[in-house]
Amino acid sequence: MDEFELEKRAIKREEQAFLEVIHHNKETLYRTAYAFLKNEHDSIEAVQEVTVRAYKKIHTVKEPSYLKTWLVRIMMNYCQDQLRKKKRYTSSEVLHELGMNEDFALLEIEEALAILPESEQRLIHMMYFQDTKIKDIAVIENIPEGTVKSRLHKTLRTLREFLSEKGVENHV
Repeated sequence: MDEFELEKRAIKREEQAFLEVIHHNKETLYRTAYAFLKNEHDSIEAVQEVTVRAYKKIHTVKEPSYLKTWLVRIMMNYCQDQLRKKKRYTSSEVLHELGMNEDFALLEIEEALAILPESEQRLIHMMYFQDTKIKDIAVIENIPEGTVKSRLHKTLRTLREFLSEKGVENHV
């Protein structure tokens, strides 16, 4: 059975088809969760929660070919909700966690990303951490592809400026 047929059956709430769709997409869902939550346990929990939420609402999907996109969007919304609920780390807590011998390049990138609005952070995560295509980002964000491209360009320019002001070159 091809993927499209499987997705159509899953939307009709056939349990086996739904489980197969989740199985095919679990890696993407986990990576998306991990990109946001940065914690294995929380990411696994997110996949479980999103699976339940998706099963309850799968009948609302209108186009089977966008099922994966729909699942990723649910995951992103869930992760953003979780991040809002959690206390944000201060820079000193992050430094303490990393220890003095760690390479601070990742910390600098994370700090740079933190200055961005949530919508721009989502674009960067989808494009560069999840390898999501611009076409799929446009569908997820419900904006034209040209808008995705221009926002990515603007966001990357902002990140470059921030990092160059901090003395970090050639990261973005």
